[in-house]
Amino acid sequence: MATTTASVDLPVSPDRVWRLVGGFDSLPDWLPFIPVSEIEEGGRVRRLTTDQGDVIVERLDFFDDTARTYSYSIVQGPFPVTDYRSTIAVHGVPGAEASRVEWSGTFTPVGIGDEEAITLFQGIYTGGLAALKRTLDA
Repeated sequence: MATTTASVDLPVSPDRVWRLVGGFDSLPDWLPFIPVSEIEEGGRVRRLTTDQGDVIVERLDFFDDTARTYSYSIVQGPFPVTDYRSTIAVHGVPGAEASRVEWSGTFTPVGIGDEEAITLFQGIYTGGLAALKRTLDA
């Protein structure tokens, strides 16, 4: 099993960041390479369409509004991995009106090596967090 984590520090309150990223259906609000998200099964499943037309189906596994975190798994997608589980968390920075957002994942590569899979998801997480920063800066 492979793992990777990306994080970004933002000069914005954790509550403001969570209002943007905390909705399981909110990816199109801050992640430009996911322009479409449709909720199914009472909000427990999201069907995403990428800017390239790929479809990704994800299931919400855990949600904690108070702790500002949720975890999800990929049910269907174009990625060369199985057993994918990811977590997004928004933490306060002690003594500051700032946040640290962490996006992490674990997965088992299929047909590629661990490092190639890690590089793939590290790029997705890093690019996504950079997009989040741009959205909040706007």
